[in-house]
Amino acid sequence: MEDFPSLDIDTPALLIDLDVVERNLDRMQKKAESAGASLRPHVKAHKIPELARLQIQMGAKGITASKVSEAEVMADAGIDDIFIANQVVAEKKIRRLAALSRKTDISVGLDSRDGAKILSEMFSAEKETIDYLIEIDSGLARCGVKPGRPAVELFKSIEHLPSLRFRGIFTHAGQVYGSTNLGEVKAISRLESETMLRTERCFEDIHVHPDVVSVGSTPTMRVWEGCVSVNEIRPGNYIFLDAIQIALGVAKPQECALTVLATVTSRPASGRAVIDAGSKVFALDKGAHGKETTRGFGIVLGRKAVVDRLSEEHGILALDTDEKLKINQRVRIIPNHACTVINLFDKAYAIRRGRVDQELKIAARGTVQ
Repeated sequence: MEDFPSLDIDTPALLIDLDVVERNLDRMQKKAESAGASLRPHVKAHKIPELARLQIQMGAKGITASKVSEAEVMADAGIDDIFIANQVVAEKKIRRLAALSRKTDISVGLDSRDGAKILSEMFSAEKETIDYLIEIDSGLARCGVKPGRPAVELFKSIEHLPSLRFRGIFTHAGQVYGSTNLGEVKAISRLESETMLRTERCFEDIHVHPDVVSVGSTPTMRVWEGCVSVNEIRPGNYIFLDAIQIALGVAKPQECALTVLATVTSRPASGRAVIDAGSKVFALDKGAHGKETTRGFGIVLGRKAVVDRLSEEHGILALDTDEKLKINQRVRIIPNHACTVINLFDKAYAIRRGRVDQELKIAARGTVQ
């Protein structure tokens, strides 16, 4: 992987290798299709409407968003099928959600009767209807109801509420990011699907058939072997991949499409170099849910170096004794977590074969409401 010394761009800069992106998208699309499932990628991983449209052009059914504001950016860009995989309960947000529902196919997550009542009352007042999916906790212990009968009981307690339309069930086995080896990743992937199969069968016991049974995280989907009940998958990070995915054993460096280009600004000691990219570029992720899965804060490509420490504007590289990095040389680094890094930049440079193909505005950056 080149450091692209000929690129006429300032650093630190965010680079997206479009050839790698397209290979990653094609691989996941084919996996979904071979398993008889729709692909609904999570756009929080890239926050770029052009990439969301590319995903749909390559076969994705629609997209997943985290927040109403993120969905608004995508809808304004012409995306017309959006699932917000989150609970929306604040009145201001629900009014915006209702406005979105008038121009796009929108659905939302639910995991409580109280949340459902708020949605129902607000959408009834707006004379609109909203589709919902019940969130199932498949082991992450974040949001969601317990699988099986508790999910059915929630459904039965809210099915009579006006302006709500049941669409299905969904889960996110995000505990996979605490895995220590590939075997654990595969086990969690199987658990994710088996949990939804068991829950779907509980719905069938009351003669209710969820239209959508949705699972997804990038690690679990990279090793997924399919499931008879699952008909939708929602990975996000798969478009770029990153150092955490490499540490989990589900990706290789050459599959990572997102890199940071930085410049060496100081060589104060033989084993130390300093670059012009710090925590405001790389963030501070080293893993998830309290588990460190990476060494340092990114993988320095083609160099015997580790991103050892970060301050706000400086990255400190620990160098092997024979590494000869010089001041004003550039390095290319795979960040630990692509999703948080993308949210720190206003734009990215889309690269093809070492040349800038286009600049991409990260239009949904900062959409946290």
